[in-house]
Amino acid sequence: MDAMFGPETTEAITRARQHSVGDLLHRTARRYPDKLAVVAGDRRFTYREFDVAVNRAAHALTERGMAKGDRLALLSHNSWQYAVLAFATAKLGVVLVPVNFMLGPDEIAFILRHSGASGMVAEDALAPTAEKALSTAGVTGGVRGWIPLSGEAAGDGWEDVDAWWTAGPETPPEVPVGDDDPLRLMYTSGTESRPKGVMLSSRSLIAQYVSCAIDGGMDADDVELHSLPMYHCAQLDCFFSVDVYLGATSVILPGPDPAALLATIARERVTKLFCPPTVWISLLRHPDFDTTDLSSLRKGYYGASPMPVEVLRELQRRLPDVQLWNFYGQTEMAPLATILRPHEQLPRAGSAGRASLNVETMLVDDDGNPVAPGEVGEIVHRSPHAALGYYEDEEKTAEAFKGGWFHSGDLGVMTEDGYLSVVDG
Repeated sequence: MDAMFGPETTEAITRARQHSVGDLLHRTARRYPDKLAVVAGDRRFTYREFDVAVNRAAHALTERGMAKGDRLALLSHNSWQYAVLAFATAKLGVVLVPVNFMLGPDEIAFILRHSGASGMVAEDALAPTAEKALSTAGVTGGVRGWIPLSGEAAGDGWEDVDAWWTAGPETPPEVPVGDDDPLRLMYTSGTESRPKGVMLSSRSLIAQYVSCAIDGGMDADDVELHSLPMYHCAQLDCFFSVDVYLGATSVILPGPDPAALLATIARERVTKLFCPPTVWISLLRHPDFDTTDLSSLRKGYYGASPMPVEVLRELQRRLPDVQLWNFYGQTEMAPLATILRPHEQLPRAGSAGRASLNVETMLVDDDGNPVAPGEVGEIVHRSPHAALGYYEDEEKTAEAFKGGWFHSGDLGVMTEDGYLSVVDG
């Protein structure tokens, strides 16, 4: 295109065609400005209000020196502020580095050093851990914000981030963000002693959102409850960000407490819920399950492990109006790879399903050759979902993407009609 048009025209066309994660919220806010977007505790945001908060936060980050390509670490339980920062960084092309809040200071220090983070936002209760990590990592200066979830100040050098979206420009920042500019740096250890930084771009994420929405039966009428950690790409990018893309309503809880889940489903008339099998089981076993109005619930999702057949049968018996989907994948796939759909749950119990819309999946032997149906092989994928690679690690990137496929490291067996079962060892 550069050869066809002058630089100014080329730049204008590029900006007009931009389709980054940050653009999704702005477009949804134009379609559904007064629709309820986010509920968290006493806070309720329409899409217009949520977009304004995100734009203000983006400008606040710019004022504090954060620019496209910089890394911002985020250490917090779920909150509406977490959601704001996820989209504010995307609008700026700032790379968000979500940090597992169960890690210790030394483990967080490694992530800070490796990512080269020039800023950090932490929940107030986790600020002491963050401070130790920053000190261990030898990080001085930079942006330090705290999310006031418990009402306690974080200490010297930390700034209350709620001030970032109470004032300032309401218009989106004018930052060109390309399809393959990195937006997320997700640290995953897998079988390694040190975590690897998985780089995800708008191309990776949005292609995955489309697969989730179409194969996962998602739409703008959903009211979804988000209780699993948003530092993990399953809750953040298979569900929350897809809801924003579609214009659905998101209800955020700090964690998956079964009593809070049941009460929130009834109060907010939740239609859609993602939980691993262990949490679904905790709901079924809770004494309030049978006395709580769960009649609004229509869609259920699980992942991380297969759902036991007896639990599947119990869910179908006690929640007969709820359809279930099993999502399987890896962080490097943003993270969706295969889906087991509602009509397949019992006939294909234990299966991870078939490749989702934008994914090609097969099994290979140690030499990268396809294995026959019924034989054990390594699970590999081709897809625009796939990550850009591992940050600052060409050797592991080359190993993971050899032969033009992403090699998951997982072993599986596939049927002739493409149903995948993951096997141990």
